[in-house]
Amino acid sequence: MNSRILIVEDDPTVAEVVARYLERDGHRVECVGDGAEALRRALAEPPDLVVLDLMLPRMDGLQVCRKLRERWPVPVIMLTALGEEIDRVVGLETGADDYVTKPFSPRELALRVQSVLRRARGATVIAGTGVLRDEDLVVDVGAHEVRLGGQDLPLTAREFDLLAYLMRNPRQAFSRAALLSQVWGWSFGDTSTVTVHVRRLREKVEPDPTTPRRIVTVWGVGYRYEPLS
Repeated sequence: MNSRILIVEDDPTVAEVVARYLERDGHRVECVGDGAEALRRALAEPPDLVVLDLMLPRMDGLQVCRKLRERWPVPVIMLTALGEEIDRVVGLETGADDYVTKPFSPRELALRVQSVLRRARGATVIAGTGVLRDEDLVVDVGAHEVRLGGQDLPLTAREFDLLAYLMRNPRQAFSRAALLSQVWGWSFGDTSTVTVHVRRLREKVEPDPTTPRRIVTVWGVGYRYEPLS
């Protein structure tokens, strides 16, 4: 795949093991041990993906993720401590595409990296091409672009997949588990991932995110897309 991946991890043993697995998959890997240096390196030479630990010297992972998101939608996989659900949720709200809890299997992380990269390149579970329209919201699946009111709308790869999937299936209610399976491709996992991504999407595509009209909640089930047009 020859992707450039930046690993931001202050434990050199963990960084070395992760790097070795990713290099076996054909990626070019750079390891950095603190947040401030990681941000400097990422801005100087933007990577294709960042594996980002939350607890870092000088600048924590959430700060790094926020500052990266201010520049461009680089895919981010966060590493969080086992059981710290609040960190996972905050990380997703900050803009992370995925997370892996410590201790983790390096092979599992490598598979998550492949999955996120595929989606970032447009090879998503949303098959085919075509343009999806709902009044001033336009999703070009083939070009992997979204426009709202004539302006480009920056979405992460996961946000794009979720929006396109919902728009392809209007007025159909999906549970969080179903969306996790269809959009993320996971048969198991924390469905709070879906909840956070829906919240982030609403902030970007809804006229009033506090009263969503496009991505509506179906109580006791999950979510469905209601076209405005």
